[in-house]
Amino acid sequence: LCDGDALAMPQAALAEVLVAVRRALPSLTRLASYANARSIAGKSDAELGELRELGLRLLHLGLESGDDATLRAMNKHGDARYHVVQGLRARAAGLKLFVTVLLGLGGVERSTEHALATARALSEMQPEYVGALSLMLVPGTPLHADARRGAFVLPGPQGLLRELRTLLEHVELRGIFYANHASNHLPLRARLPRDRGAALGALDAALSGALPLKPEWLRGL
Repeated sequence: LCDGDALAMPQAALAEVLVAVRRALPSLTRLASYANARSIAGKSDAELGELRELGLRLLHLGLESGDDATLRAMNKHGDARYHVVQGLRARAAGLKLFVTVLLGLGGVERSTEHALATARALSEMQPEYVGALSLMLVPGTPLHADARRGAFVLPGPQGLLRELRTLLEHVELRGIFYANHASNHLPLRARLPRDRGAALGALDAALSGALPLKPEWLRGL
């Protein structure tokens, strides 16, 4: 369902859309929507269950970080606990989760805290899928302005790889961990816990220089 956080729609309107989609595409096997913790919180347990019955199967939820200090600095609505609780409510209703996190969001200063706290939040939420993207500073945004005046320092490629390694080392998850977004320096896909060792080995090889990184001109949003 396109055009942003469709879960924020009033329940009756969203239910009407889901019914219309299933009527028009009876062979459809999966319906997904973007969501955030606030839009999940705006639905009762019964309403989430109704959406599942009407064919909604997957929510793309932006956690970004499990570190409360980082979330506050980025003006994210709600703390890590709020996001975990709402994610668990969605899963209890039978909805699968694809949770995105943002490498580098804590800056150099909170890189380790950001990675460890994010691993804890994901471990508790237990999404079926995780997507790790790398922060890219966009001109004209407040964070870009902070970086230009030195108030925010984005980790370099090695710092982002170390952050990803810390996250992968500590997350306890049974699902698929993607770090193959165009913004990432080293594309990875790992089914956890099975592929953890191989993924950490690839990161170690990249950190030592034995495995080349994606050229900067190929990275993008």
